[in-house]
Amino acid sequence: MALDKQFLKSRPVCKVRFSISAEQANGACEGYVVGEFNQWDTAAAPFKLQKDGSLSVVLEIPVGREYRFRYLLDKHRWLNEPQADGYEYCPLAGCDNSLLNI
Repeated sequence: MALDKQFLKSRPVCKVRFSISAEQANGACEGYVVGEFNQWDTAAAPFKLQKDGSLSVVLEIPVGREYRFRYLLDKHRWLNEPQADGYEYCPLAGCDNSLLNI
């Protein structure tokens, strides 16, 4: 998994590429980035399935804050980003969320 950030000079947003390798996707047919930047909408930010089985998506996210997020694969498997800026326990879900600082 990986996070790549590209800060734009022309607008107060950051283009963030979220990606999951084919090995990590483990045969997933679909996936989503779900977090505060899309109101935890489980369908708002779908990954694109690549020919090699990896998943990726680029989102423009407003800068100046910290966001909590996770990955949802095949509508039942939740994953955290190993390269996240940190992790925070969520008592409501009973697990950690990945953190993105931009």
